[in-house]
Amino acid sequence: MSAQEDYQGRYAAAMMNAFGVPKRVLVRGEGVHVWDADGNRYTDLLAGIAVNSLGHGHPAVVEAVTSQLDALGHISNLFASPPQIRLAERLAAAVGGGRVFFTNSGAEANETAFKIARLTGRPRILAMENSFHGRTLGALAITHTAKYREPFEPLPGGVEFLPYGDIAALERAIDDQVAAVVMEPIQGESGVLPAPDGYLQAAREITSRAGALLWLDEVQTGIGRCGELLLGRSLGVDADVVTVAKGLGGGFPVGACIATGTAAELITPGSHGTTFGGNPPAAAAGNAVLDLLEGGLLRHVRETGAWLRSAIAHPDIVEVRGAGLLLGVCLTRDIAPQVVDLAMADGWLLNAPRPDVLRLAPPLVITREDLATFVEALPTWLDRVGE
Repeated sequence: MSAQEDYQGRYAAAMMNAFGVPKRVLVRGEGVHVWDADGNRYTDLLAGIAVNSLGHGHPAVVEAVTSQLDALGHISNLFASPPQIRLAERLAAAVGGGRVFFTNSGAEANETAFKIARLTGRPRILAMENSFHGRTLGALAITHTAKYREPFEPLPGGVEFLPYGDIAALERAIDDQVAAVVMEPIQGESGVLPAPDGYLQAAREITSRAGALLWLDEVQTGIGRCGELLLGRSLGVDADVVTVAKGLGGGFPVGACIATGTAAELITPGSHGTTFGGNPPAAAAGNAVLDLLEGGLLRHVRETGAWLRSAIAHPDIVEVRGAGLLLGVCLTRDIAPQVVDLAMADGWLLNAPRPDVLRLAPPLVITREDLATFVEALPTWLDRVGE
């Protein structure tokens, strides 16, 4: 029995069956590579589902977290710390001025935003078809996919789903009872599906006119993933509520709900809370990531992503969509899971959010040289599935 098989058996016996038995057990990471329990090396084009923004073991994140742990670790939110305050100031500035509530994940950030919407006193929330916002009950209530929702119904009510990108449908649905309209600038779990041109801007205008909050879920698209600190703001859209997580900590769990204007005043003592959110090591990791992004990494993401989109080609590929280093390779056939398995066998990690879509979300520090071999190998995997 290999080391990997031993670990897989132990995993199956000890872990709840939420994810199935993992196909690989990983033991080490460095830069854009990881190694499994049997010593096989993989180039990571998934980055923990868009989380490891600086790759594995980046010195800046390691130093930030370890030095902070050495100085001060967890303190709860009965107290504050300098790295927490600094990170909050930077995130507030990123939306043009606001206030921040720290969490440990994107789902918790969206749970916070859901509560903000409820605190407006208006009963309706408009969400998008094919959306994904997390697995807590509040986040599930605004997540469209039936298989995620139905086992846990009844969910928090008052949520209605609209076709993503349909301005007319949003115009028809909005009224003075709508608390918030929530959407992702790019729907990641639905196959890296960007909002149509002009849709976010129209949503901003429509919600402003109705006195409703515009809530952008940038858990996957934000913090450099698409080549911008926040994708919505780069498109000229100032949302009332923005949620971020994933890449913010460079692999360390941290998320945030950022609110502006009157929305920033709705959370008051006793209305919400968290024990771990914004703890000093997590905040230190977030500051280290922002330092690197501000140091020129965003331009690298834009340029590398544009090159990768143009370089990928095969008759089985309909299009490559997305922004920066969040890309969906759309296929003519439902073969994405098989391609993922072939890629893994050859030392590449990616995933299939839809049967006909491959998702690429590598560390933001990846280079064209790292990706060139992938561009050459992808057609061979597509051909092998065809065989």
